[in-house]
Amino acid sequence: MKRIAVILAALLVLLAGPTDACGARRLNDKLENRPYADLRRWHLGFSLGAHTEDLRFCHNGFVTDAGEVWRAEQVSYAPGFTVSGLVALRLNNYFSLRFSPGMMFGSRNIRFRELGSGDEQKQNIKSTYITLPIDLKFAAMRVRNARPYVVGGVMPAFDVSKKRSDNIQLTGSDVYITVGFGCDFYLPFFKLIPELKFCFGLSDILRHDRPDLQDDPDRMKFTNSLTKATSKMIVLSFYFE
Repeated sequence: MKRIAVILAALLVLLAGPTDACGARRLNDKLENRPYADLRRWHLGFSLGAHTEDLRFCHNGFVTDAGEVWRAEQVSYAPGFTVSGLVALRLNNYFSLRFSPGMMFGSRNIRFRELGSGDEQKQNIKSTYITLPIDLKFAAMRVRNARPYVVGGVMPAFDVSKKRSDNIQLTGSDVYITVGFGCDFYLPFFKLIPELKFCFGLSDILRHDRPDLQDDPDRMKFTNSLTKATSKMIVLSFYFE
């Protein structure tokens, strides 16, 4: 028991941190950078990052006149590029409201497979989204030069890329529910904020009305085989504030 007590006492001393010559703990052993930065009412910045886009398909078992049954799936994930601005309003010591309009450039690789014959067709769907995220940020207490946080909100997104007459087309807009986490790192001249966010699309983004395929109605089999398509994203951003 004495040995265990000695070990516990040693651990408590280590957790208590460094002390001065009189044995008192030094709370400010490390200099805090920009100690009053969080007291400002408004915060401005920008971010750069990467993301991946995912599509989830719901199939309805449609059978063509030739007896074909087609399935669609996303077979690979290509990294995309993200850039945005940042305007944040401090609400109190823990909460802030963020608006970070930006653009996302990405793509999705889709494969269509016929269940009977195994025939395949592929399609690459490129997208350029204008995004308007609004987030509520909850930050923990600052520990020297770091402050972790969680964030959640909504993100309207508008695809401004040119639509091609492909096997399937996506609509031009969606609304995402977003949730994520990150950490404010206080550097001498600015804050560096890495953040990981998960985005879940709420609407069906498959374009069911395809007047561009009037001259090639056989290609409607891919759209007719799907009930809906929903989108998901994972976004890694680095904010500079």
